[in-house]
Amino acid sequence: MAGSNTYRLRCSLPAHEMDVRGLAATVYPDGAFVSVSRDRTARVWVPDSSGNKGFMEMQCMNGHANFVSCVCIIAPNETYPRGLIATGGHDNNICVFSLDRPDPLFTLKGHKNTVCTLSAGKFGTLLSGSWDTTAKVWLSEKCMMTLQGHTAAVWAVVILPEQGLMLSGSADKTIKLWKAGRCENTYTGHEDCVRGLAVINEVEFLSCSNDASIRRWMVNGECVQVYYGHTNYIYSIAVFPNGQDFISTGEDRTVRVWRKGECCQTIRLPAQSVWCCCLLPNGDIAVGASDGAIRVFTESKERIASTQDLQAFEDELSKAIIDPKTGDLGDIKIEDLPGKEHLNEPGNRDGQTRLIKEDSNVEAYQWSMSDERWVKIGDVVGGSSQQSSKRVMYEGKEYDFVFTIDVNEGGPALKLPYNLMEDPWLTAHNFLQKNDLSPMFLDQVANFIIENTKGHTLGQAPSTSTDPFTGAGRYIPGSGSDSQGSGADPFTGGGRYIPGSGSTGTAPSGVADPFTGGSAYSSLQKATTNIYFPSTDGVMFEQANATQILSKLQELNNTAPQDHKLSEAALDSLEKLLFVVTDLKRKEQPTAEQINVLWRASHWPEDIVFPVLDILRLAVRHPEVNAQLCGGTEGASLCNHLLGLMSPEGRPANQMLALRTLCNCFSGSHGRALLLGQRDAVLSRVGDLRAVCNKNIHVALATLVLNYAGRLYGQPAEIEAKAQCLSVASTILEVVLDREAVFRLLVALGTTVAGDGTAKDLARSLGVNSQISKYASVSDPVKVGECCRLVLDELQ
Repeated sequence: MAGSNTYRLRCSLPAHEMDVRGLAATVYPDGAFVSVSRDRTARVWVPDSSGNKGFMEMQCMNGHANFVSCVCIIAPNETYPRGLIATGGHDNNICVFSLDRPDPLFTLKGHKNTVCTLSAGKFGTLLSGSWDTTAKVWLSEKCMMTLQGHTAAVWAVVILPEQGLMLSGSADKTIKLWKAGRCENTYTGHEDCVRGLAVINEVEFLSCSNDASIRRWMVNGECVQVYYGHTNYIYSIAVFPNGQDFISTGEDRTVRVWRKGECCQTIRLPAQSVWCCCLLPNGDIAVGASDGAIRVFTESKERIASTQDLQAFEDELSKAIIDPKTGDLGDIKIEDLPGKEHLNEPGNRDGQTRLIKEDSNVEAYQWSMSDERWVKIGDVVGGSSQQSSKRVMYEGKEYDFVFTIDVNEGGPALKLPYNLMEDPWLTAHNFLQKNDLSPMFLDQVANFIIENTKGHTLGQAPSTSTDPFTGAGRYIPGSGSDSQGSGADPFTGGGRYIPGSGSTGTAPSGVADPFTGGSAYSSLQKATTNIYFPSTDGVMFEQANATQILSKLQELNNTAPQDHKLSEAALDSLEKLLFVVTDLKRKEQPTAEQINVLWRASHWPEDIVFPVLDILRLAVRHPEVNAQLCGGTEGASLCNHLLGLMSPEGRPANQMLALRTLCNCFSGSHGRALLLGQRDAVLSRVGDLRAVCNKNIHVALATLVLNYAGRLYGQPAEIEAKAQCLSVASTILEVVLDREAVFRLLVALGTTVAGDGTAKDLARSLGVNSQISKYASVSDPVKVGECCRLVLDELQ
């Protein structure tokens, strides 16, 4: 911060024709900032070159078809050394501008509702939040990930300094932490919509809410402090470079300066909603409000506005109309108020409010520590002795208007109360939220309010009006709208059969096999070329001891409940099938009956099904079985069955064998098509299993991700699929200890980014470099360190 002085007005800019909804300091020119407004424009403001203390409009940018809601700055890069400006709007789009042209360089489309928040990170990463309840990660003009988990509009997003970490705040009252595209933590504590987020440092952040509180959080989930001062919704928050002090703005007409955890200054504005704020490099504060103006405040004596401008601002403030129902002043009884003589007593703190009675009027004053005097901040309307018979009572409060809205056929009508000094969009938003109506109707309701209150003055009784949705009659929302080896069995405690023991999967081709160490490859060799990735042939789990599998199957069948026992004919079918699929060079083909028996038996009770799953794991490698079980509707049934067995609460043996079965499905064209079609569900479940502490499961997880990466190699258009592979690989790497699993994940990462610049950028933005760097020095096995160094080279 520039110092410890009080902030005072530097300048007022009549910047926009409607509400200013977002502000951001630009990288270039020096001292400039950009604003966005409901007037559908974005404007760049630069310090006035004539030497006065104001700003001039350098550029006006148009690209949205509706209100512009938010803005952020994308850091400079080689292509755009002055950085870029990203704006989000009610047309569901994100427009990206350069400073030298008024139209967008490109437009990002994908959200299904208003884009209301943006944050930029390293390597050109952009994070957006929307009323459609999602956040999206964008890179190189493409949507890389969609973050799903909130149940209401995402009002705030921010990218944390630690690569790969992102935060989102929602109208569902929660904040979520995302790591590489997955929700890692949910923070609860706010009692209403979370409206703003701001980074303090790598491990702390601030949030503000409609509940009129600001909370300080640790990334680990602990709320370490709650700040109170605002008396209504808090819309925005910004942190000073010292990482301790901050500013906030809200619906109580104020911007507040917080130092050392205390509100040390309250600046009131002649506008009801103070929507946004940003800090300029010189320590000045820019704020945008519902009156379309931008006001800049400064601590520097050299930049304080002229005496005439300060007086003009004070005069404008004194003429403001204050409604106590906003929560700013509390309940007022005019008969109990003192007269102007009360202003002879000094205030106790900056921003203190005092109400006095002047004839039959109520006036509000605020104490200014810097001027050591009371400054009038407006006339109060709506006090208990100022009731007018023309106003309408609704739910114990008086309103200028109470509209009746029919929202569904045959259902009860809804009431929409409104006072003339209120913001129409805020009223509309609250009405929609209270009645659980889609936010897509915000513009319609707000414009209805505006149209039906034109020409009215305070206290005037409501006139009849038409329905805001249809113009007349009744409306049904949504109609027509767009809207290994020996020993005791580790799973049962008996026998000597271990499913898949000794098998970590084999690659089907290649002279040097880095996965098994077999053939011509030696783990002691020094790799001079990249023999690891891209790996596109797929890794299968093929080794098996058929005799042990059948022995365990017979044993469990003997003790199975009567209604689950397999007949001798069924056991004979499974035995014949097993020997056919164990040796794929045999000329004998599996029969339809054998495959049907296998499918039915795979639904045995979960405590005894694992030997059947081992047969299934081997069988799907056979072209005939692959075609029958993975094709058509049967494929979807197989995938759903295996995903059910992979439930995090399931049995480890079944989880591992289901994973291995999915890996082996990649051996046939029908299986590959099935798993590519079911990618999102499969990889999501894979991510859910990462916390299971089981080496064999971790190896199977890594292999499945690797097989997906192999199928996506050479397909730059599949960037969302690649992003999911990167995300899942990154999250699994955080928990695995087994070096074989680590190795396969490294190969998957290398395969995903090889030859794809966009995928490389995304991997860098997710922090993959720093995450895997610890493996670069691993020498046992050698392949882990070698592969890691090759991946790091790829990401340079």
